[in-house]
Amino acid sequence: MRAVSTNQSPLADLRIEQVDNPFAPGDVLKGSFVVHVEHAEEVKSAELSVLWYTAGKGEEDFGVHYFKRYTTEGPDGVELARRREFRTLLPEQPLSYDGLIVKVCWCARLRLFMSRGRQQVLEVPLKLGEVAPARPPKLVPADEVDEEDPLG
Repeated sequence: MRAVSTNQSPLADLRIEQVDNPFAPGDVLKGSFVVHVEHAEEVKSAELSVLWYTAGKGEEDFGVHYFKRYTTEGPDGVELARRREFRTLLPEQPLSYDGLIVKVCWCARLRLFMSRGRQQVLEVPLKLGEVAPARPPKLVPADEVDEEDPLG
């Protein structure tokens, strides 16, 4: 079934097509973005990326899988008020993971660089792979533990 995940702001619209949810490694991720015409002159450049990051305890980590920069200035300047499409082949790993201590999250991210140094970021989350979420260990009251087989 084809669906669209989107993140809209007053400034822009970022969307990904979700043919399957979750995506499998090796699937093609397709999406697009557009800056709303009434704000197009305020946006000087945009960076589109597909990336993963960790969240939770410990040091955060991230990896950029796909990246493209668009600028409105110079000989290679583009009109950001025209919808821009992207596509990338998703990697084998890391898979999305919802752990108790750490999570691995995937998203498509659009970073817009405005005049006067301002920035705006839009993200659309996605899930890569089917890893079951972690479950907290089941605690057994001490009076229910079998002394001969404490695990059982």
